[in-house]
Amino acid sequence: MSTCTSASRHLDEPLAGTAATARTWLLLEQPGPWGVKALTSSHLDPALGRALEAAAEGTGVRVALIRRPGRHADRREVRERRVYLAHTVPGNVWLHSATTTDPDQLLDLDFTALGGGDHRTFGTVLEGRPHTGGPLALVCTNGKRDRCCALLGRPLAAELAASGVEGTWEVTHLGGHRFSPTLLVLPFGYVYGRAEAHHVKEVLQGVREGRVVTDGCRGSSAWERPGQAAELAVRTETGEDAADALTVLRTDGAAPRWDVTVAHTDGRRWTVAVAQGAAQPPRPESCGSALGSPARMDVLTVRELPVRELSPAAVTR
Repeated sequence: MSTCTSASRHLDEPLAGTAATARTWLLLEQPGPWGVKALTSSHLDPALGRALEAAAEGTGVRVALIRRPGRHADRREVRERRVYLAHTVPGNVWLHSATTTDPDQLLDLDFTALGGGDHRTFGTVLEGRPHTGGPLALVCTNGKRDRCCALLGRPLAAELAASGVEGTWEVTHLGGHRFSPTLLVLPFGYVYGRAEAHHVKEVLQGVREGRVVTDGCRGSSAWERPGQAAELAVRTETGEDAADALTVLRTDGAAPRWDVTVAHTDGRRWTVAVAQGAAQPPRPESCGSALGSPARMDVLTVRELPVRELSPAAVTR
């Protein structure tokens, strides 16, 4: 049986620069089945789902639903829900958690502040505190969006949970069905594709050590897609794996070509030329869709800037 995932894998479609974008992730536990648009097609009150979507619009916050791996009993009553909030921009990366018996409380959060990395309303509204456990592995399993997410994502989530990975959750749409199984790792916010359990465990061990594993990485959700590709290219070029070492300072240009400036905490800078191309030959972007040519991010050059090309402010930052 041909699927969008098998086609993408067969054509060796590149992963870099394909991650979902969000500076801040707000994750709400919602057991039971999920529909295509989970915030408004699950047992969560659809009015609340629409309100959360509206509150997050344009703030840099992305709202998603999570549930524990395993069979999903069709329970409508949930007494207590876990809530996670994570900011993924280097220099201010954090992961907080809370529980709530009233998900409507989430509407009292200051979404603009959350998107900017200020978590104070999460503490005052939900009594949220810094997460004290290990990193989170959030595996996309929403088969209503694409069958590959269920066929490949759910077994991965179940295998991770069964092997004792405590931070394993199923999550709604992360984008890129054709790269299933896909997962988001928090707090750093890197997204992975074509994941296997042994590789996910290596990724999580890296997170515990403050490192980024670039193998199978689609990019950091903190950056737009040209920045994702550029940052991964600098990591590949330099061998830098410290999670907080690199920042995308700016992106100049517009589709189909950008010049992305990537900065290291030690003062080094790189200019990375990134071009948007169309994946060929045509392939389905998701199961059941017509053949198409999804956008891909191609790194053309990675050039380290000599100190003389840096402004005095950049050198001293």
